[in-house]
Amino acid sequence: MSEMLFFPVIETERLTLKPLVSADSASLLEIFSDPEVMKYWNTPPWSGIQDAYRFVDNSNDAMQRQESLVLGVYVKSTAELVGKCMLFSYDKESKRAEIGFGLSRACWGKGYITEAGEALIQYGFNSLGLRRIEAEIDPDNQSSAKALEKLGFYQEGLLRQRWEINGIVSDSALYGRLASDPSPQHIKAMHTSNACAM
Repeated sequence: MSEMLFFPVIETERLTLKPLVSADSASLLEIFSDPEVMKYWNTPPWSGIQDAYRFVDNSNDAMQRQESLVLGVYVKSTAELVGKCMLFSYDKESKRAEIGFGLSRACWGKGYITEAGEALIQYGFNSLGLRRIEAEIDPDNQSSAKALEKLGFYQEGLLRQRWEINGIVSDSALYGRLASDPSPQHIKAMHTSNACAM
């Protein structure tokens, strides 16, 4: 598998997804030091610029080792970094990875997760040859649950009392999407045609 597969530049209508660089660190810190952004994560909010530098270095190291894909989400019209999206826990033999996102609070509700997510999912299926993509979220995180459902994921299970962060114990809801599942656009088109037929 070519090393360049883990350092792609993916274009969507409004966004560019590409590997993070050290110059992104201040923007990353601004996003991931926000307690609201980090509310349902299994790590506390970032506390200093070193957290951001470390994240960029660790991400690029993991991509060099072909263990994960970590891309910044940039708005094309402004070139502003507004978040990150990831395929991690990559298992080449089982053709499986886990998906994750983090987005600046100022960009919530704009459809960026759906747009970046579908592009990343298609890259995982078509370029990395994945058969299955998984996601794990706090069941209380309704916005992530809605985003995953929009992206064609199915809830497959619940792991009780899976995490403890800062003394708070939480469950994990598990979601999955297969390469063979119908795409969200296909499902939407079916619902629309069914509604017209009624």
